[in-house]
Amino acid sequence: MSWGFPGLRLQRQLYRLRQRSLSAAQKREFLALSHCWQHMQCRGGDGWREVEFLVVDTETSSLNAATGELVSAGWVVIRGGRVVLSTAEHWLMKPRNSVGESATIHSLRDCELSEGLGEDDLMSRFLQAASGRVLVFHHAPLDLAFLNRISRRLYGAPLLMPVVDTLQVESRSLERRNQPVMNNMLRLASCCARYNLPPARAHNALTDALATAELLLAQVGYKGGSVKLRELL
Repeated sequence: MSWGFPGLRLQRQLYRLRQRSLSAAQKREFLALSHCWQHMQCRGGDGWREVEFLVVDTETSSLNAATGELVSAGWVVIRGGRVVLSTAEHWLMKPRNSVGESATIHSLRDCELSEGLGEDDLMSRFLQAASGRVLVFHHAPLDLAFLNRISRRLYGAPLLMPVVDTLQVESRSLERRNQPVMNNMLRLASCCARYNLPPARAHNALTDALATAELLLAQVGYKGGSVKLRELL
């Protein structure tokens, strides 16, 4: 799947046109997302070091966005080809329902999430961090399914931001080397291991975001470093 610019611009314009028929309150909510779009100045032909990335990971109560909820989110910025550790953030969320058996995966229990952020607070922080930056995920469709669902509920539109998916970057790299993709080869830990990156605690949103950031830098380094943004989308 491509997360490039031309299609996103058209979709954004369509959502802007729809705002004309909304109430003043709905338009005010939409402005938070629209403001984030307006600060996206990068182009596909930009060198990757010229682009700022926000590397994101989420933990959820289910793999199904229709029935599950976000329970945590973590992110960190890549700027000038470096991971900026001072930008790292990790937020717990207060789900409407019990996390149930998913606690065995992410180790977050209902009692630990009782003081977590609501969706509106999390998205406010997320949009502020994402403004002017390209998003990065490992297996983007899963995280985006949850984030877009919240974005539609709050702002009346999906995020519609350019996205780099390190899983897809790795899949294309293996394909070019005629290397068959076996079971679990595209999991975050497996991808990191191929580049001799240190193992990290899995299923923690911040440590997974940091691991994804390191993976992206390793992938770009393997390509030789002179990489355009469009080659990663």
